[in-house]
Amino acid sequence: MNEQQPPQDPQEEETPSTQLSEDEVEAVAEKKASSARVVHEVIRLQGQEELKRPLLSLLFSAFAAGLAISTSVLAETFLEQRLGASPQAELVTSLGYCVGFVLVIIGNLQLFTENTVTAVLPLATHPTWRNLGRLGRLWGIVFTGNMLGTFLAALLMAHQVILSAEQLGAATEVSRHLLERDVAKTLLLGIPSGFLVGSIAWIMPNARGSEFWIVVVITYVIAIGGFSHVVAGSAEAWLLWMTGKASGAWVLGGFIIPALVGNIIGGTGLFAVLAHGQVRSEI
Repeated sequence: MNEQQPPQDPQEEETPSTQLSEDEVEAVAEKKASSARVVHEVIRLQGQEELKRPLLSLLFSAFAAGLAISTSVLAETFLEQRLGASPQAELVTSLGYCVGFVLVIIGNLQLFTENTVTAVLPLATHPTWRNLGRLGRLWGIVFTGNMLGTFLAALLMAHQVILSAEQLGAATEVSRHLLERDVAKTLLLGIPSGFLVGSIAWIMPNARGSEFWIVVVITYVIAIGGFSHVVAGSAEAWLLWMTGKASGAWVLGGFIIPALVGNIIGGTGLFAVLAHGQVRSEI
């Protein structure tokens, strides 16, 4: 006959297993990761702040992000020039892809699929027409600013303002991989990319000084996986068009729109909804 277990004292779980000093108790609290509810609230408040920002502030920040993330193309180009094109060299060249994301995310610039995911949580928590309109406004401004930034960066590259003729040829070769995909493939590859970039916002509150490595590791996976990110990839797409390797119709219909849809499905439809869903019954 099994012995009945005595009821657990509710305070027992909060009682330390050993006697700790005040400093040690504080050290434990500092090392303890925030709960899902705490992280959700941190991100929701960040999203609220993003929704309140003035139009010009958002636009300039998004434009700067478009320029900054285009450095990924430059970094990949310079690495490939020195390492050559081979499967082994590609593993190192792909590290260049992380450069633009580090500049944008660590610099708190407005990047579609990263900052815009945080703005979904206020809508998920309080689904009103007002919040939906505010989210649409934020998405429209940030996406427009990002595209203008990558367009200008591609223009400077194509006209050899920031690249030599040899470097421009290498940058074009780096970008050619986008032409190997059809619309459906670009959209499907955009889903994991949106999910991964969206996850960065969820991880950051518990990063504890590891923000740089989080951004590098996650965006490196996007690079070696060949996933489609609408902003980072748009710099390559614009460059292909400006150098005569692709048409304007392909840039919009063959890459930007399907990559955008894939990123929204992955970042908003999957990650933001799942992140909210796990704490919905607790808030």
